[in-house]
Amino acid sequence: MTKKILIVDDEYKIRKIIKAYLNDEGFNTITAQNGKEALNLFENESPDLIVLDLMIPEISGEEVCMKIRKRSDIPILMLTAKGLEEERVKGLDIGADDYLVKPFSPRELTARVKAILRRSDFSASKAEILSYFDGDLKIYPSKMKVTYRQKDINLTSTEFDILYYMSRNPNQVLSRDQLVDKVLGLEFKGFDRTIDVHIKNIRKKVDITNKDLIETVYGAGYRFVGE
Repeated sequence: MTKKILIVDDEYKIRKIIKAYLNDEGFNTITAQNGKEALNLFENESPDLIVLDLMIPEISGEEVCMKIRKRSDIPILMLTAKGLEEERVKGLDIGADDYLVKPFSPRELTARVKAILRRSDFSASKAEILSYFDGDLKIYPSKMKVTYRQKDINLTSTEFDILYYMSRNPNQVLSRDQLVDKVLGLEFKGFDRTIDVHIKNIRKKVDITNKDLIETVYGAGYRFVGE
């Protein structure tokens, strides 16, 4: 099935370029030039992924992202003209799966979109349910769903992929490079703290009372300690 991509940017030329590259790769694209239009299209068109600029009128990209995250775990690739690491961390904190700093290569954007969608495309062969902490924590790979004590945990697609991969390799120390390679893909060119931010968000959302879910192994990486 053809994937539908929502492109949100207030600059016509950028929307046109992204649309052309993604259409050439077989994607179905729709565009919005402001935050209000983006939210309307999200509601009415059910896209599979959103390419979202931060600097858009009416409703900011940050607010659009946060509003969508309250309702959906749809993958979001954030575009930003801000190169500061703090701004990129903020984008990941509010729910972005990945980001690109302007100016960017349309080919790199296309590669990022494909990589995110590949990670989000779980096959029926991953239909088993993983259970930890005496059944309190359950991971449903085919549905990209996580529950703790029967309550749904809203993870982004990237957060889910990290948790799923770590849960399939329990009690193993996984370095940042390993997690980038296995989860984000070799084409990922993020900054050093990307994995750290995603791990922090997972810990915050999946709050296992009086227990560690993911341990930090200083100087080595992280370890999933579900039992």
